[in-house]
Amino acid sequence: MDSTHNNTPQVFGPQGSDNPRHVRSVIRQGLWTSHTSGLADGHVQGNLVILPEVQAGDFLRFCQRNPKPCPVLAVSEPGQFSLPTLGEGIDIRSDVPLYRVWRHGELAEEVADISAFWRPDLVTFILGCSFSFESALIEAGIPLRHIDEGKNVAMFRTNVATEPAGPFGGAMVVTMRPMKAADVIRAVQVTSRFPNVHGAPVHIGDPSLIGIADLAKPDYGDAVALMPDEIPVFWACGVTPQSAILHAQPAFCITHAPGCMLISDLLNHQLASF
Repeated sequence: MDSTHNNTPQVFGPQGSDNPRHVRSVIRQGLWTSHTSGLADGHVQGNLVILPEVQAGDFLRFCQRNPKPCPVLAVSEPGQFSLPTLGEGIDIRSDVPLYRVWRHGELAEEVADISAFWRPDLVTFILGCSFSFESALIEAGIPLRHIDEGKNVAMFRTNVATEPAGPFGGAMVVTMRPMKAADVIRAVQVTSRFPNVHGAPVHIGDPSLIGIADLAKPDYGDAVALMPDEIPVFWACGVTPQSAILHAQPAFCITHAPGCMLISDLLNHQLASF
């Protein structure tokens, strides 16, 4: 599937890509397996972690101790694949464009549907995603290059340690958006209103201070250019749980593929703190 937004209208048909239920329907049919940045504009998107019930308690504590990278939007009952607080008719087994299946901390495969892997002891976590505050940034007049270029946001592993809980720990993952200096303060003000989707940046400026060697080589997502008059701005990222999974090495786990989020019926402004 071509990941550029130039193909989005053809893929999503006459109902367009702004209706979250229609977008989920297209994803459920396997017609969109790419990143969700820019889709269902104005609606909350979420990162996904699915774990057996035996590990779910430790993971919930990990999220509570690390709310910047892991803000919890919803937690299911064991075996429940609907998420009624996030949207009517959601089926978490098929409504994410691309899933990653992990075994003992190793990536086993990527699939577009996890129905074959579903078990009655699985607990679903949906965590806030920075895609949700991007609409607010755009409304504030701050351009976002990865959206303008139809790319996934650039994501990097850092040397910033998370606070562990049980077997879960490891380094924080961040997203990077290049901005002109005049936009940076406004971006901090805008995103600080959204603590449920990562909130304000965790770092601004020199990437080497948080262990990033080369902005042209993201660990996940797509590289975007940093112009001479721009500053890199970094936000905590919901891919951090995948780092925690590598650290914990659970026997079985499912996550979203980076950038391939669950799109909810909630509106981003509903998560604003003021």
